Amino acid sequence: MKSRKSIKTLAKQGSIVLAAATLSLSASIAQAADTIKVGVLHSLSGTMAISETTLKDTVLMLIEDQNKKGGILGKKLEAVVVDPASNWPLFAEKAKELLDKDKVDVIFGCWTSVSRKSVLPVIEELNGLMFYPVQYEGEESSKNVFYTGAAPNQQAIPAVDYLMSEAGGSVKRWVLAGTDYVYPRTTNKILEAYLKSKGVPEKDIMINYTPFGHSDWQTIVSDIKKFGSQGKKTAVVSTINGDANVPFYKELANQGMSAEDIPVVAFSVGEEELSGFDTGPLVGHLAAWNYFMSADAEVNDEFIDKWITYIGDEKRVTNDPMEATYIGFNMWVKAVEKAKTTDVDKVSSALIGVSVPNLTGGVATMLPNHHLTKPVLIGEIQENGQFDIVWQTEAAVPGDAWTDFLPESAKLTADWQDPKIMCGNYNTETKKCSGQNY
Repeated sequence: MKSRKSIKTLAKQGSIVLAAATLSLSASIAQAADTIKVGVLHSLSGTMAISETTLKDTVLMLIEDQNKKGGILGKKLEAVVVDPASNWPLFAEKAKELLDKDKVDVIFGCWTSVSRKSVLPVIEELNGLMFYPVQYEGEESSKNVFYTGAAPNQQAIPAVDYLMSEAGGSVKRWVLAGTDYVYPRTTNKILEAYLKSKGVPEKDIMINYTPFGHSDWQTIVSDIKKFGSQGKKTAVVSTINGDANVPFYKELANQGMSAEDIPVVAFSVGEEELSGFDTGPLVGHLAAWNYFMSADAEVNDEFIDKWITYIGDEKRVTNDPMEATYIGFNMWVKAVEKAKTTDVDKVSSALIGVSVPNLTGGVATMLPNHHLTKPVLIGEIQENGQFDIVWQTEAAVPGDAWTDFLPESAKLTADWQDPKIMCGNYNTETKKCSGQNY
């Protein structure tokens, strides 16, 4: 039986242990509060890892660089990296984890539109803040998402305009070839309507979809060749994604279809994809983006040097989604400093109107519809896997959340600044926001 004295001693020791534990917990909470958490929601495994891992590395590089400058608001940035593994429902789960469990202040993430659509309800319900860095089909504007990739009027439509011009070959017949998911289907729906508005008859438009990873292109390319042999200049507008591009371009070469005969302009083939291709069959074909690694600008040279130093590999390339990530990150930093807080609502409000340098020597500005101003560039594929820029818009193009070329969308607008609107789908005829705010 313990003495009263020993019981008192044990109680005192217990109090000391409890106090120490409390102090330790308080110190941990204080330490956590001293960092600003940045969520990174990109696939590090699965089919999309080849593209998205690079964006994860880009965010980590930008965080490291910002911390060297002293962080933001006197606090260091802390990356919280998760792997949604190219699994669309898992994107939603990981987004919830970042917001609920990790308490991140911002998320940089997603690549495919289906992953973004999966995350969207979670971000809105939990009032998170996400920057989406990839070209997409438009037809969306969320209060909680800032779109730093291209909308169709900043990539697809200018590419068609270029091909229609004398410089682009005065194309009269069109093959719209895409992977079978939301981005290609919606983009091609817009392009079909746009081509018809330009007087292109339906018989001069061929549309084809193939699944992810499609490899047997012999019949499809033969059909394209036949379609292009009717005496009118023909081009392929490609929204084919991922590894399917390798056998597609090889089959074009196998059937003797050169860029001079039937040029292909791609919206999903950039420097990163070319680094894994045999570029021989691709030389002379085109891609439309808002940035190319070959852009002649001092800010681009600095970014490339910083990237190669960070990644430790002189062969690594830069690409358009990396630039979109760079722009979004710098805009977020500037908005947090302007708002003097990481509060989502205050930062979102501060982001509208923010301007930062892009990597082509111009400036990107965030619009009230949560889209950017962006230049549009057409690049010709070279043997070294780089692009020779053959055309670009004279000025930056403001991104449209809703296209003018679909009747149901033409009457919609998005504005998160005008107090009379404040939604992502304001109907200019009914003067009301319809359904969800995107």
